Amino acid sequence: MDDLQIDDVDRSILHQLQLNARQTDTEIAEKVDVTSTTVRNRLDKLEDKGVIRGYHPEINYEQAGYPLHVMFVCTVDPNELDTLAEQILDIRGVVTTRDLLGGERNVHVEVVAGTVGEIEEIRNELAALGMTINSSEIISETQGQPWDHFYPRTGPDADQDDDTDDGSSTVQG
Repeated sequence: MDDLQIDDVDRSILHQLQLNARQTDTEIAEKVDVTSTTVRNRLDKLEDKGVIRGYHPEINYEQAGYPLHVMFVCTVDPNELDTLAEQILDIRGVVTTRDLLGGERNVHVEVVAGTVGEIEEIRNELAALGMTINSSEIISETQGQPWDHFYPRTGPDADQDDDTDDGSSTVQG
């Protein structure tokens, strides 16, 4: 990634953005213990290098008048995944597409609609693209959390990717 080195300041900024992407540079700076200019410079660098790809609101679709939130689990020829992604996202009502590793059931398409008829139209458009629809599930609630490994770690394992304690110990002497 063009020799981009992510340090503890960058990780702390990323962690703060995950907690609340609407924080100002000054608010983040206070929590990370750097200047707001440093935060702005780091954010610009992380955006330019593609680490931060965007800032998106978390929308309650039902409250916004779109009560149907459905996940289509589909199978697509893996050689066609790249070309289909844009076409899938162009379908009205599609909010997310996820390509999965593996053969069967390798694409998940998340859609939002106001009526069952709209869901049926989306299903038909997906099928017209050559996708096999294996199942469709109504999503009632989605829970998420910030990935906590951006938060800076201290101690002897700070340079490791995984800071979980696996119960093992190392004796040095």
